[in-house]
Amino acid sequence: MSLRLITAGESHGPGLTCIVEGLPAGLEVTPDDLNRDLARRQLGHGRGGRMKIESDSAAVTAGLRHGRTLGSPIALQVANRDYANWEDRMNPWPVEAEVAEVHLPRPGHGFIRSSQLA
Repeated sequence: MSLRLITAGESHGPGLTCIVEGLPAGLEVTPDDLNRDLARRQLGHGRGGRMKIESDSAAVTAGLRHGRTLGSPIALQVANRDYANWEDRMNPWPVEAEVAEVHLPRPGHGFIRSSQLA
């Protein structure tokens, strides 16, 4: 069995999407299983103060039915509850507000200038 994990989502963006491929059909999964494992990330080295007060929960949008895997990819979404504070700055669509460009990388955050993508 080969597992593949794909994630998408920016820091301070609307949320994180995760796709898990390769799980066989019929495995039992509970919301407690997912949320217990999500809570483990809050204990990581170097985590800031927000990690101590925030808690995440995953919404399953595909790949499970009645608590069992279907054998197809599993899709999960974790919403960023703080996104309202970043919506103008991180919105995927143009906004009317004047938004300063981000030029300073922060430790622990991925950073690519648009000129590096070409």
